[in-house]
Order: sequence, then structure tokens, then C-alpha cells
Amino acid sequence: MVGMCEKIPLLFEAAQLEFLSSLTGAADSERMPLYEYRKNATNRVAVPPAVREGIVCGTSPVIHHILALLRDKRPAGQPVTAAIDGWYGVDWAGLKAGLMAAAQAQGLVLEIVSTAGLYQPADAIEAYRKPFVTDDPSFGRVNGQGVLEDILDAGKLAVLKSRLDGRAAQIKTDALIVIGPGAAVTALSGAYDLRFYADFTMQPLLWQMWDGKLVTFGTETPPPDYLWKKYYYCDFYLLLRQKKKAFAQMDYYLEAVDAQNLKMVSAAGYNTIVDEVVKGPIKQVKITQPGPWGSYRFKEIYDEIPGLENMAWNELAGIELSILVDVGAAAELNMPCQNIMQRPVQMVGEYIHKTYLDLLPLQVWLDDGYFAEPVPYERGSMPIHNHPDTEYNKRNFNEPLGRYETYYIVEAYHDAGTMMGFKEDADLEEYERLCRDSNNKKVFDWQKYIRRWATNVGDLFLIPPGTEHGHGGNQMILEMDTGPSVAGTEYSFFTYDFARHTWDDKAKTMTAPPMRMHLEHSFRNNKWRREKYVQEHLRARPEVVCGDGDTRMDRFTTISEMPFEIERFVFTKPMAHTTDGRFLQIPTLTVGKSVVIRSKQHPERQTTLDFLQACLIPAGFGDYEFISPDGSQCTVVMIRLKKA
Repeated sequence: MVGMCEKIPLLFEAAQLEFLSSLTGAADSERMPLYEYRKNATNRVAVPPAVREGIVCGTSPVIHHILALLRDKRPAGQPVTAAIDGWYGVDWAGLKAGLMAAAQAQGLVLEIVSTAGLYQPADAIEAYRKPFVTDDPSFGRVNGQGVLEDILDAGKLAVLKSRLDGRAAQIKTDALIVIGPGAAVTALSGAYDLRFYADFTMQPLLWQMWDGKLVTFGTETPPPDYLWKKYYYCDFYLLLRQKKKAFAQMDYYLEAVDAQNLKMVSAAGYNTIVDEVVKGPIKQVKITQPGPWGSYRFKEIYDEIPGLENMAWNELAGIELSILVDVGAAAELNMPCQNIMQRPVQMVGEYIHKTYLDLLPLQVWLDDGYFAEPVPYERGSMPIHNHPDTEYNKRNFNEPLGRYETYYIVEAYHDAGTMMGFKEDADLEEYERLCRDSNNKKVFDWQKYIRRWATNVGDLFLIPPGTEHGHGGNQMILEMDTGPSVAGTEYSFFTYDFARHTWDDKAKTMTAPPMRMHLEHSFRNNKWRREKYVQEHLRARPEVVCGDGDTRMDRFTTISEMPFEIERFVFTKPMAHTTDGRFLQIPTLTVGKSVVIRSKQHPERQTTLDFLQACLIPAGFGDYEFISPDGSQCTVVMIRLKKA
């Protein structure tokens, strides 16, 4: 394990492996590729020189620094003890090997205890997961209360605790390190001289999972039958609750996303960095996904991603994305978005924090729909689907919030359209029968039932739960939604996808199996809204809130069940706005080359967004302004909750 961190622009990471599809509820044979796009994603924050200079970069320097800390902390005449707790995805085997080799070279006698040996047998862990994995082929049920101690072996923990407490007599080496998820559980945490936490981000974890390389609880090697639902509905929550405990007591934070470029900072330094990050706008690393309709506009705009052939879904802001932080050290820190939720009141405000623990309740996507040459609607459209409300999600999946959605048309091309609602004369029983009979394997005339609306730039569709809808092709959609899940799990109930094949990213062709439908959920959840209801209630219109000749703020009309507002800012000169100290906001630049978002009270707290880039503006950001750097007209479209 060698390698120093270099401060170089990393524009992308691409996975030719497979992407988890909680997004689609896909079967194992229907996995989807996933790419990261890092251009202009870095958040630069100022920290005291001591924090900046205290960051250790590079795997070899980090390992040697850990050993130096062990020497410094060693009690006189006794061995020193340490825990390296952490998340799934960390290269635990490589870290152990590196520590052992470096210790041996220094003449330090080291014992490493892997937490894999502290867990209950595999069959007991599987039995524990079963209620959360469920028999539903596409979704599970959130483990709402579980902790790692539920699947750890209490007897083995007691034996290890006895060794740590009686270290002088029971540990015959210079140092003992307990390493792996759960190393610093409550039963053990008081027995260590040093505590580290090794962190990991979502996307590289998914790449490991779909390539069969993810090491899970109680194992030293990847289990062959680990399903994504085990992670998203059970293991994620055990890891998160343990992480929160470990963070409260850790001495050092270890960024372990790249095993060849580890980074380490003291707990005090880490907390200072997070405190600074959440004071300003936060950009995230976009994720981009080819999919069942595979369009091409996003690829034209972001052409620096090798291997990317087309695009469908693209996430611009949300809980599952990672955050890059530059404090002026030798390398950027790469941390999961969950970490900023350690400062929940600053991020989402007091009301949302108390109502939805750990939840970042909003997200923004970009749905491509551009083709240079005309294609059939069945080639260029999103699947026809609907989303659940809060009560449905609570009852069926133990999630805290429903999926409430909007489509804002950013770009429109010839024959642009959005599918939403049923035609007034549609036979709904016949539609359900045809969908069930098809199950995405047989084609039928969907246009006989589904209304497709002609669209143009600036149109906004409200999509309350239970509304049958879908991207209708030939447009670029800014999709602004609630984020129902702390883990980032998606809830879309697919009804019909034109019985088409989807994208195979290895073959670079539309030859992968058709997507799995969610017919039972879709029809149980369907509100059967027809086109008249859509026209009268869901075709939102902008109303001017304020403005002058150089600025204008619009707020789109809404309905009571939608929990958020969509606002639009059009400006050539600086335009003031505020979070009011309580509203998390997510703005996206939809017209213009770039926009600066700058605090009025602290101008150094600012960020610059590129075209079709979003950021998180924390609730505590306060008064700020949008600035067009060159004075040209810019448009920013923003989502915020109504109640905060």
C-alpha cells in the first residue's frame, strides 16, 4: 500500500461495473452503469493553518502516522490499544497488511483483531436481515431501530473487552488494533487509547457491490449472495447508527475511498472542516446514468467522461452523492453527504431535523431527452410510472417521507412532450389489464390511454403521488423532488416501459433485458388522475413575487399536498435572497454560463455554479445574492420546502 496524494483535477470516475437499482427495482440481470462527474464539484473552505497542516495525505504516510500515534500513546509498561471502525467498502485487508508490514519494519510487535470474528454466524445475520429484505422483489423495509450490537456476538465482545481491560497480562504485543465495522461499539469504546473512523462514499461502494467485491458483516471475503436490499434496508442503518456513535468519540478521521491515497485528520480538525463546509453553499459530485431511453444532450454538454455513450437519469443534488472539500492541503477530502447531516439544524433547520431525523429531504435530477434525429416516443421516453405518498412509504417500507415530484422543462426540442394523467375517455380497467398482461413483455397502444402534453421551456408540471406520468421525450427536464430515504433509496413504481430493451454499458447497445415493472405497487398506489385534473391543477404557472427591470422572482402555483415551493430567479444584476435561517434550498442554473452565490454578511462564503449544476444552500446560510459574473441574463430555478 503505497502512493502519495497529488492535487490534480479529477473530472470523473466511471464504473463499467453495475449500478444498484433501487432506482428501478431492477433484477440482478438488469443492473445499470453509473458514472461520477467531478468538474467544478470542489468546495473550497478556509480553516486555521493548524488544521490544514495537520492533514496527512498518502497511504504510506497515513500508516506511518498511525504507528507513530500508537508509540506516543503507549502507556508505560503496557501495550497500546486502538480501534479503526468504519463503513463498508474500505479496503480492510490492504489496511491491515500495510500496518503489519510497516510495524514489522519498525520493530513494533503488532496484533490486529478483525471485527469479522466478532459477529454472529452468517445464518444468524441472514435471519436478522430477513424482515427488512422482505419478499417484495423490488423494495424492502427500513430497519428503523437496529444497531450493530444486534448481530455482534455478545460473548466474543466480552472476551475481547476482558483482554483490553487486562491488557498488561493478556496482550503480549506492543500494540493491539481492532479493525473493521463495529470496532468501537459501546461495549468496547472505553477500552481504547486511540479511536479512528475509516469513511467511504456511496458510488465506489456500489461498484464493489455489483462486481461481487464488497466485504460485509462477519466476513473477510465478499459473500457470493449479497443483495442490494440487504445494504439499503438493513446494513446501511446499522452502519449509520454506529458511525454516529463512533464520530462522537473518535480521535482521528480516515478518508479511505481510494486505498492508494488515504487521508487522515484529527477529530478536532475534521469537525472544524465540516463546520466550515456547512456554512456555505455545497456542491456535490454529479452521478450520471445511461438508461432505458439513453438520450444525448447531457453527453454533448459534459463530453469529458470517457465511456459515456448516452444519458438518461443524472443526479445533481441529493443525500447519496459525495462532497469534495479543498482546505489547501495536499489533496481534497472526499466525504459522503451523510456527514454534513451531523450539523442538521444548520443544514435543514430545526423543524425538519426534528420531523425527519438524519434526512436530507430534497433532491434534484436532470433527465435527458435529446436526439439529433427523430425517434419514436417508445425510444425516447421515460417509463410510465407513479410515486408513493408519505403514508404509503411509511406503511409499506418504513420510510419517513413520500416521493413528491416536479418536472421543469429546461430545454425543449421539436415535438417535446410530457406524459401525465389519463385521457378523459380512457378505459382504466382495460389499461390495467393490458399492463398486467404485458408486464413489459408485450407491446400495446399506450397512447390510447395516457395523455402526452406538448411542452416548452419554462413549463412546470406538479406530480403528486399516484399520478401516472413520465418524461415524454425531446426535452431536458429538471426534476425537483422530495428525497424519501436517509439511504437514498428511490421509490418509482413502473407500470409500462414499452416492452423495450434497456442499455447494456458493456456492449454499448440497447440490448440489456427489459426493466422490471412494479405492477402491484403501481396500481395500489394509482390515483387514476385524468387530463382535466392535470390541466386544472398540475400545469403550474409562474406568478411574479418581486422584481424590477433587471431582476424578477417568480413562484409557481401549487396544490396543498405538494410539500415544497418551486421558485425562479431571472437577473442580470445581483439579486438578493435569503434562507430565512430555516429553509434548505437547492438552486440550479438553467440559463447562463455561470452564476455566483455569495453570502451578504460573509462574502468569502460563496460558490460558482456552471450551466445545469446545482448546490445545497444550508438553512443557516441566511442572506445572500445571485450574481451573473459577466452581466448576462441568468435563470436559477430552486426548490425549497413550504414548512420549515
